[in-house]
Amino acid sequence: MSAVEDAPLESNVDGVSLAALAAQMGYGDESVAQLGVLWGKSAGRAGGTLNLLLSHMLDTAAVAEQIWHGMLAEKLKVLLNGLGGGDGLRFFTWLCGVHDCGKATPAHQALDEVSAAPVLAAGLRWPYGQKLRDWRHTKAGGKILRDILKDRWAKEQIDWVWPIVAGHHGTFPPVGALNSPESRKDHHGRGAEWRAVQAAVVEVFTRAVGYPSLDAAQPSRAPSRSEQLALSGLVIMADWVASNESYFTGIADLNRVSVAGARERAHSAWVDLGLCGGWGRLPVPGADDVVRERFGDIARPFQRLVLDAARRMAGPGLVIVEAPMGEGKTKAALAAAEVLAARFGADGVFLGMPTQATCDPMYSLMHAWASGFGGGLERQVALLHGKSRFNPEWRKALRRSDADSAAAGASGFSCDDFNYGDDMYGGPGGSCDKPEREAPAEWFLGPKRGLLVPFVVGTVDQLLHAATRTKHVMVRFAGLAGKVVIVDEVHAADVYMEQFLTEALRWLGRARVPVILLSATLAPGQRRALTWAYLCGALGLREFSGDALPEPGGYPSVTAVTASEDAGARFLVEHAQPWRPSLAVRVEVLEDASAEPSQVPGVVREKVGSGGVALVIMNSVKRAQYVYQELMAQFGEDAVLLHGRLCAADRADRTGECVRRLSPGGERPRRMVIVATQVAEQSFDIDADVLITDIAPIDLLLQRIGRIHRHAGIARMTGMETPSVVVTGFEVRAGGPRFDGACEAVYGSYRLLRTAAKVLEARDGEGWQVPADVPQLVADVYGEEWPVGEESWHPAHDASKSAWLTDQGRRAGSAEKFLLGNRNDDGAPTLAGLHRHETSGAVDDEELSAVVRDGDPTVEAILVRRSDRGYCTLHGARIGINGEASENLLDEVLGGTTRLPAKLTTAAKEQLRPLNGWLGHEWLKRWPALVLEEDGTAQLGEYTVGYDRELGLTVERDGGPGQRQSRVG
Repeated sequence: MSAVEDAPLESNVDGVSLAALAAQMGYGDESVAQLGVLWGKSAGRAGGTLNLLLSHMLDTAAVAEQIWHGMLAEKLKVLLNGLGGGDGLRFFTWLCGVHDCGKATPAHQALDEVSAAPVLAAGLRWPYGQKLRDWRHTKAGGKILRDILKDRWAKEQIDWVWPIVAGHHGTFPPVGALNSPESRKDHHGRGAEWRAVQAAVVEVFTRAVGYPSLDAAQPSRAPSRSEQLALSGLVIMADWVASNESYFTGIADLNRVSVAGARERAHSAWVDLGLCGGWGRLPVPGADDVVRERFGDIARPFQRLVLDAARRMAGPGLVIVEAPMGEGKTKAALAAAEVLAARFGADGVFLGMPTQATCDPMYSLMHAWASGFGGGLERQVALLHGKSRFNPEWRKALRRSDADSAAAGASGFSCDDFNYGDDMYGGPGGSCDKPEREAPAEWFLGPKRGLLVPFVVGTVDQLLHAATRTKHVMVRFAGLAGKVVIVDEVHAADVYMEQFLTEALRWLGRARVPVILLSATLAPGQRRALTWAYLCGALGLREFSGDALPEPGGYPSVTAVTASEDAGARFLVEHAQPWRPSLAVRVEVLEDASAEPSQVPGVVREKVGSGGVALVIMNSVKRAQYVYQELMAQFGEDAVLLHGRLCAADRADRTGECVRRLSPGGERPRRMVIVATQVAEQSFDIDADVLITDIAPIDLLLQRIGRIHRHAGIARMTGMETPSVVVTGFEVRAGGPRFDGACEAVYGSYRLLRTAAKVLEARDGEGWQVPADVPQLVADVYGEEWPVGEESWHPAHDASKSAWLTDQGRRAGSAEKFLLGNRNDDGAPTLAGLHRHETSGAVDDEELSAVVRDGDPTVEAILVRRSDRGYCTLHGARIGINGEASENLLDEVLGGTTRLPAKLTTAAKEQLRPLNGWLGHEWLKRWPALVLEEDGTAQLGEYTVGYDRELGLTVERDGGPGQRQSRVG
């Protein structure tokens, strides 16, 4: 098999069949016949008809064109244009389409006996039977490109392209894996005909997408490793779409395979799937108040500072925003994201929050914000976390979209008037009529694809997943590469999670992705670590040894950094006046380190017995339940309990009621007591008069203080005019404080001891000025120097510090094996071998979240009750004998979802399964059911589990001394 490289070729090959094209290139009848039998997808995976290899490759290239025109961020187009010598679209289609060239091997062609018969008949044989060794077509594709391009491309370009082909099933092999002796027969058979046909597949495909020769497809430079990762994810996306047999039914005749046909198939699929991007080319906002334009509020001085920094940055970089609670950080970040996106070609935004509960209000905010741009962008906002379907606004959007899809039917659009222009790259062509979805395309909401949605609100885990060495991590990273990335409450990351956060910042920095980090209480050391991580990525370094990071001179503040290998690092560090004056917070101490905080109820009665609003935050469910039960006798319905072991419906109802009554304009009660765990620490927009709280590290303690006197203009009871906080959970001793066991188990003694020193200092002094004192308080507790002069505590402090450092090192080390990069890969220019080290076996987001969070794994189950005629919901509504739930009862069934304590995980995984009536239901089939018997309890391992409408989940060890709750609520 041979071709004439300079054979005359029609300038427009769109309508030319690939059989005719191959003949024009000089391939003889036998060679064309061999190209016409190589299969890419068997009939069983291509709608009943075998799909030829070259057909699937062209389909994928055509989908790549749709990605380019329909959703690719401008900054990625600029990247590809730089790689493709000004023709980035052509190079992108080539890179996506060539991915499956490794299927032109005996190992793949022998996999399906029916599909293999014509291949053998065409003279392409293999030496032994139909079953060959496990020589995957991914690695084979990498080897084919290396062999074919060896004398035609520069080594630097070959070295980064072949891993993208070899990694398109989700993992990147090392180069050594392409040269195993036992795979040679599986790759080339016994004759030269396989080498010839492999070269022909690549060369004919290359000519089909418009290159005059394979030499002309050579990229002009090598992109960074992060950019390669993003391109790899886009290749996989194109392959996944082009593998949908509903739209790409097989074509078994090479005379029917053409560029024009592939483009028509790709366009139809793209329109019917509803795939689309975000802003596109966004104009830079004018000098007017962007905050006011988008949110209707006049920008505060601090928000104007953030916007000014975004306008002044020399290039894409990192912006760290530090401001008090309630200052408007999120709105400032979204406004700044618009500026950064317009300046640097981003197409959307990812907003990461610390918890599922904090995501929901941000989804509403982003949805409303996106609607202000017009064009239906609000329909391209996704909520990504494990309980997103419980969010009423998100579920409403999904249901409307499902109804639209049903109304459209399998062929609910018209595609009669295609007009693609004169060549494959002339533009996206005509539009198709299709009902508008209220949510992003269903395709985007499949596994691992969520970050490809233009606008995403999700837990920070979604970002951290993109920094793990896991299968298909490149798809997640591709979703971030064209966005502005915002992470809120960034201080909430512990040392384990921080390893993944800094790894993500390295890769994002190298890909020149703008990142905005938000925090009310960021420690100086953490600020430096996050900044250095991004700079190391931007500069291609593992460690940064440049200028010291300037410290903010005030609070609130903005730290903006940019870097390039030519100009080095540039810093912009400025501060502004807060929008309201600091409050003097009175600090009191209640010395009580008992397992049951028996003194707390008395203090609550003293504080609000005659009226007022108290917030009580305990560090464990057990302590919160105890306090609540003690207060019930006096306060009755004025007391509310909130923790993470309430079912979803009860927790949502109680949280909503608290926010409704205690937010500005709400029906503020004369008296109210909220007893909660850490669920009240963040994004809980209430205004209380007084706080009684277990001790916590200073940054978290200040977050809790942010729930009192939060809003101006609130009419308060006499004696409540000054905010006050009572700190408990510890006792003062000469040799150092003693902490409640639950508090110490959650946070460790080192940070608690240093916080206790500052609490006692404030108690004996004039309290705290909040927010003015926040930066110094955090710096003192998280710094190296001893914060106050309690000499008798020094031995306890030094011992706790030593234990803390050991534990921090252990936890950081345990994260390292799962990080996307590896210290052995420092300086590696390509993705080859990225997955040769230990790789997490996580297969879904739930398991992956356990990888990025250093905690005991837990299980969520839906609680139902057994009845005499089958089952009923947790709160009594009857469902089917096998658990079948009608649509009008679905919300109530899902409302019984409850997270079980970690100590029940093993038993829950062994014992719990979905009810039989749930197995065919889209939303219920993956949820295990915890069935409470008629006495209201269930047996899980050695524990008896129940659910109390007031207290929530109760857990008792059989034969044990009462409830033994997990330590974190």
